[in-house]
Amino acid sequence: MDPNGVQQTDNSAPGEVSPGATRRMSRQQILTLISMASVNFSSMICYSILGPFFPNEAKKKGASQTVIGLIFGCYALCNLMGSLILGKYIVQIGAKFMLISGLFVSAGCTVLFGLLDKVPGTVNFIVLCFIIRSIDAVGFAAAMTSSFAITAKIFPNNIATVLGSLEIFTGLGLILGPPLGGLLYQSFGYEIPFIILGCFLSLMVPFNMYMLPNFDATPTKDSFVRLFTRPKIILICFVIFTLSSGLGFLDATLSIFATEKFGLAPGYVGLLLLGVSLPYCLSSPLLGVASDKFPAVRKWLMVVGGLAAAFGFCLLGPTPILHIQGQLWLLILMLTIIGFSLGMTGIPTFPEILICAYENGFEEGLSTLGLVSGLFGAVWSIGMFFGPTFGGFMTQTLNFEWAAAIEGGIGFIASFLLGAYFIFEGARRKRSSRVVGRESPEESSPLLG
Repeated sequence: MDPNGVQQTDNSAPGEVSPGATRRMSRQQILTLISMASVNFSSMICYSILGPFFPNEAKKKGASQTVIGLIFGCYALCNLMGSLILGKYIVQIGAKFMLISGLFVSAGCTVLFGLLDKVPGTVNFIVLCFIIRSIDAVGFAAAMTSSFAITAKIFPNNIATVLGSLEIFTGLGLILGPPLGGLLYQSFGYEIPFIILGCFLSLMVPFNMYMLPNFDATPTKDSFVRLFTRPKIILICFVIFTLSSGLGFLDATLSIFATEKFGLAPGYVGLLLLGVSLPYCLSSPLLGVASDKFPAVRKWLMVVGGLAAAFGFCLLGPTPILHIQGQLWLLILMLTIIGFSLGMTGIPTFPEILICAYENGFEEGLSTLGLVSGLFGAVWSIGMFFGPTFGGFMTQTLNFEWAAAIEGGIGFIASFLLGAYFIFEGARRKRSSRVVGRESPEESSPLLG
């Protein structure tokens, strides 16, 4: 869209700025920003509402702890498949239609999930949980994949700044979901939290139908396979995996550890998670601005942030080999470091993958944006599945202290490899520039002169 809201085609390069362009956002950009913020907030609050009370309700229905874990885990797997498929065919489906359809599906699934306590029989309850949760994951993948692509399309010159600002609403959804869901559940029962949030999410459908423009684009022959053959993209995806894996690990293990180690009540355990989400929400906009204003620093933000997160996980327990006594203040401090480090590492990843794709011959347009968005969502989902599963197993086999250290070790390896790649890439470019500089005038002059 141009500053006046006129529809753009896919032929315009994302990095081009017209001579008369100003730095003020157009009306269409403001409306798009409001739309994407509403999508992030409403989707995340519906995603996080289950935590405080659904496991207990499922136990009453006869579901085992393993089955309850699989109900949560199937969401990540279906989100993975949905992100890959929808990211590939975003042009054929249409970015606006995909986002609105995803919101509609998620709204319906949220309401249906609130009616599951009326289902008779354990088997029927479990089967319907898997079906509704899986469909909801596909709807969520459609909304978030198209949201990333639309944001990058409308704001091509400051992607990290806008994504960082939108993470405030993502964090708010994750923060408000559990306490709001628990309060509504305690006051009105099982059905009301899902019905209220499902209706709220359904209101986003006509809102975004009015707000968002249509996007013309032509499909390309590029694929995820070609995108994933670049070493830089592979290493960045490894870092993204460690981010989501770490968050999933904390979701599955932190509450039990804090309760057993420090004797905290469930309400205070919930406040501990604010130590991760609040620093992330507050720092993301600033890190996004820094990432766009200083592109050369962007790659080192990922490396330093990943190393800091690894350090935080190693001292979260802390690691027994360090012989440091575990303290509540140390746990809170490390959670704060991890939350801030997640912003440092996560915000620059999307624009870095996108730039790498353009440098390697991918066409600039909605098709490539869909591929990058789908890849990001898929890798994030893999980490969200691996983190709770592997973390729960390691905690049960060893203990929380060693499991957190292993999680931090994985993050350290990813950040170290990415940093080594950047150093090697910089040295190679310096050697190439020196070879070009030593080229003799006779070699560089035209034959006919």
